[in-house]
Amino acid sequence: MIAESETFGGTWPFEAKYCEAAGFKQHYVDEGPRNGEVVICLHGEPTWGYLYRNFIPDLAKHYRVIVPDQMGFGKSETPKDRVYTLQTHVENLESFIEALELEDITFVCQDWGGPITGAYTIRHPEKVKRVALLNTLFGFGGKQVNPERSKWFKWIAKHYEAGTLEGILGELDSTVLSVMKIMGFENSSSVDSNWLQAYSAPFPDRESCIGAIEFPLDVHLQRHREYIFSGLATGNLDAVKSKPAMLAVGLRDQAIRPENQIADFKALFPSAPINTFEEAGHFCQEDIPEILVPLIHQFIQLNR
Repeated sequence: MIAESETFGGTWPFEAKYCEAAGFKQHYVDEGPRNGEVVICLHGEPTWGYLYRNFIPDLAKHYRVIVPDQMGFGKSETPKDRVYTLQTHVENLESFIEALELEDITFVCQDWGGPITGAYTIRHPEKVKRVALLNTLFGFGGKQVNPERSKWFKWIAKHYEAGTLEGILGELDSTVLSVMKIMGFENSSSVDSNWLQAYSAPFPDRESCIGAIEFPLDVHLQRHREYIFSGLATGNLDAVKSKPAMLAVGLRDQAIRPENQIADFKALFPSAPINTFEEAGHFCQEDIPEILVPLIHQFIQLNR
């Protein structure tokens, strides 16, 4: 785990808080007015809350901004006796939200943050007020216009079949930038020693990389499908469809095909706004924070 006091050269100046409601030490930040509207920002593979460092200061002027690190990422613990699946991450989120007694949540989510938000929302629609999707999908739209695997999942398949995947993703302390570039990281100008340290620090050894190894395998091995289908069977999809929603897509995404993101979103939210950005990639928070933060603020204000 990263030291509680670590700021990565002042680029992560936020007070560390911890919650153990899900059975492990989960790090999060909680900035802004305590009585403000709740905005939860969720990261995915292979990042952590640091991805939202340029979102937090401005959004926290208006909202209570909560940014948790998923189990096995960032400053959160990486327990060795847990399974790292979509279901587990959603159950962790359920425990976290219950412990903090959060209501009327606006989710801002990217990569795995999207399916986690979707699976949570279909089971707890009464807790969710709005959803802002950034280079991700909910997975409940049932629309896929291009069934060909993305560059990222072709890479996953190749190395899984060759038996080399765990070796590469187990060395993220030195390969994290290369992995992010395969997924569609575009903004090389943001990369400096603090950036590299922040994104590599959660992964000092192979055991610390369990979460990052298992995230893509959940899709490649189709382990997530049963849990998604159970959500459709027992959850409230109509309540999900009634939520105000927005989608922002960096069109250089190499992890999730942009055309599939858009199709999935339109199937759920046919009248909701879709914003596309030619020069942004999968990690749009790194590429265009100066555009996305005002866009999210405007979205919240228009859907009060």
